[in-house]
Amino acid sequence: MDFNFFVTILALLFSLFVVGALIGALFSKPFRTKVIEVLHFTFPTLKRPPQNPILKPGASPWTAEAVMNPAALVIDDETYLVYRAVGSDGVSRLGFASSEDGLHFENQTAYPAFVARSPRARSWRDPLTRRYSPVMYPSGGSWGGCEDPRMVLIDDQVYITFNMFDGWDYIRVAAISISKEDFVAKHFGKWEGPFILSPEGERHKNWVLFPEKIHGKFALLHSLFGETDNRVRIEYTDDLETFVAPKGLVSPDPLAAPNNQIAWHYRMRSAGPPPLKTDRGWLVFYHAMDPKEPSRYKMGAMLLDLDNPTVVLYRANLPVLSPDAPYENDGKPGILYACGAVVREGTIYVYYGGADKVTCVATAPLDAFVDALVRNEQPTLVR
Repeated sequence: MDFNFFVTILALLFSLFVVGALIGALFSKPFRTKVIEVLHFTFPTLKRPPQNPILKPGASPWTAEAVMNPAALVIDDETYLVYRAVGSDGVSRLGFASSEDGLHFENQTAYPAFVARSPRARSWRDPLTRRYSPVMYPSGGSWGGCEDPRMVLIDDQVYITFNMFDGWDYIRVAAISISKEDFVAKHFGKWEGPFILSPEGERHKNWVLFPEKIHGKFALLHSLFGETDNRVRIEYTDDLETFVAPKGLVSPDPLAAPNNQIAWHYRMRSAGPPPLKTDRGWLVFYHAMDPKEPSRYKMGAMLLDLDNPTVVLYRANLPVLSPDAPYENDGKPGILYACGAVVREGTIYVYYGGADKVTCVATAPLDAFVDALVRNEQPTLVR
């Protein structure tokens, strides 16, 4: 073999190796993450702080299995969380924590803030084993109680909607309320309710209240599936305590939600936190499934019209948060589930459950995030 020919072949192979390595680097996750960080001025991001997870299962029996899916409020510069705690008995209860900076929640009560009684007076223990088994409920469900709270403050009254769970054949949406003063003072014996909002004999989940009345009425976002892809469904009422939605309400159970390709997802699961009011519209985070990774819950974002919030004005083209961190996979893998979001000093704090086990937070500058949605750019996530 001619020496020059041999050298040429070696040079060609080396060039192919170098080109392949460069292409591999370009498409690698660390490189993509670094590019996103460099372009942060163009693509606003939801960031995970190093404090995550901010709450974990505790030593108390009622918090032993999980502390997750928190509702959130800011009152007088203090951030309050009402989280779902799953106990060693398999019952979901609501816990309470507060923080001065929205990241460190050392102030947790040693007792539940609210406990829902079984509405059908049934046992919360498996009739076969007579004991709770997390393996039998891998979705984060429990034998009973109150699940996945969402919280708003309207006219100095705190309202919490949650899923009343009493077995897989009985899931209703309920609400409780308490004055702002009693809530801050932790006078949890003064809750009013629960009021059952969803119709009897039907499975409904994950309804959220808007944080203010719209045209003088309470507004309940109960379904992401409207008449078209650019609509959602809202029920209005003058009195939340006496409201009962009509039977046949178009509000599909997330487990039976239809497949429908919109933006990056083929199936929407549910709304996340109550909407955040901005000058461009109501900012709504929601959970959906990517057809490329159908077993993972990812978070989407959209803006609803301020005057007619059934109208979707803008929607993120890609997920704004995906379950990539270790603590979002150490439990049920690939799950992040947000129930609370607040704005502090121009920054969005989105509070969510990771892996059906722990409580986490992600942040973003509000104005830049909303600007990206309006400009049809992509608010996304980096670590």
